[in-house]
Amino acid sequence: MADVRLRRASAPPGVRIIDWYVLRLAFWPMVGALGVTLVALMLERVLRLLNLLSASTDRFGFVAELAANLVPHYLGLTLPAAYFVALFIVIARLNDGSEIDAFLASGVSLSRLVAPYVCLGAALAMISLVLFGFVQPYSRYGYRAVLHAAVNAGWNGRIQAQTFVSPDDQVTMTADGADAAGRRLERVFIRRMLADGREEVTTAKSAEIRPHADGKGVTLVLESGQQLRTNPRGETDILNFGALNTEVPLAGAASLLRARGGDERELTLFELIDEAGSARPMIPRETLLAELYARLARALALPFLPLLAMSLGLTAKRGGRTPGLIVAGLLLLAFQHLLQLGQGLAVAGRAPAALAVWGPFVWFTGLCVWMFISSRKRPGQTPIGAVMEWVGDALRRLRPPPAPIPQGSR
Repeated sequence: MADVRLRRASAPPGVRIIDWYVLRLAFWPMVGALGVTLVALMLERVLRLLNLLSASTDRFGFVAELAANLVPHYLGLTLPAAYFVALFIVIARLNDGSEIDAFLASGVSLSRLVAPYVCLGAALAMISLVLFGFVQPYSRYGYRAVLHAAVNAGWNGRIQAQTFVSPDDQVTMTADGADAAGRRLERVFIRRMLADGREEVTTAKSAEIRPHADGKGVTLVLESGQQLRTNPRGETDILNFGALNTEVPLAGAASLLRARGGDERELTLFELIDEAGSARPMIPRETLLAELYARLARALALPFLPLLAMSLGLTAKRGGRTPGLIVAGLLLLAFQHLLQLGQGLAVAGRAPAALAVWGPFVWFTGLCVWMFISSRKRPGQTPIGAVMEWVGDALRRLRPPPAPIPQGSR
């Protein structure tokens, strides 16, 4: 079956048919896993942003900008997982169809089969270096800039129902109801601090917002309300009105308070190297080195993922795919959290940055190489494979037994 399918594949010049075949098998699973994971993470974050900016009058515009700046961050997180899941699915599928057995019988070794995926992992590592080293620092700063502008955004002359709006430091407004345009309000409350420190509170049954032609303010036309004010003698005056006009200024968004580079995660790879090598760095040297080493470690781990996927995919035929994905997920999570722990220890001065970050990298890559070498000797029979079989047996025992078939039924 493998020979027939290989003959049908048309490889690009300079690429052998077997390489083109196995790479083509992994393309769509990788795209699907990357797209599903990225969309799921982005949707969760967008919902949180909508909740955070619920009081903003232009929250949808801000959320779109924030989501665009988050794409490089989540792409860097999902790329290793999507790459591994795609490889695991393809290898398990080839193993289920006995195509790997056919390759081995025809003299194609596991090392030859995994070589195209290692090359693809090296290419993805270069992409990750660009992503981690240059795109993410700018997008992270852009995200913080947009979020700062959104949180400190001025009032644009519209009010959302049941939200508080502060056009300036003296005025706070809210309304129980508002139309779709935010111009016609119901049950309005306005609190204003006067220049001499006195407080003025105004309530109205309804109101209409009329923007000024110059765009610098609005007129609130209040209907059927009361105004409470303290006079200079300390006495309280209450004014009942049928209609009352009050002027409210418009305010623009505040500017960003600092330039890029105040956080080590906002520095590019070259900036990290230059800053770490300077005599008096603005950020502690171990913090800069930990960030630099962590970015390199995450990118350089990608070429080793095919070795892990090949080892776990070969055991999926006996133990099932679910245990393999569980074990792989635990290993990838352990690697990620150990890197974060190493960075934290380096920043706190508890360990050298090189040892704290490169230690987890050596452990993870060494485990991938060891598992692959074990699989070359006895495909599908590794210590991790035994763990996967044990997990698979445990999962099968947790399943409810099949319902008994009634006697006499056919």
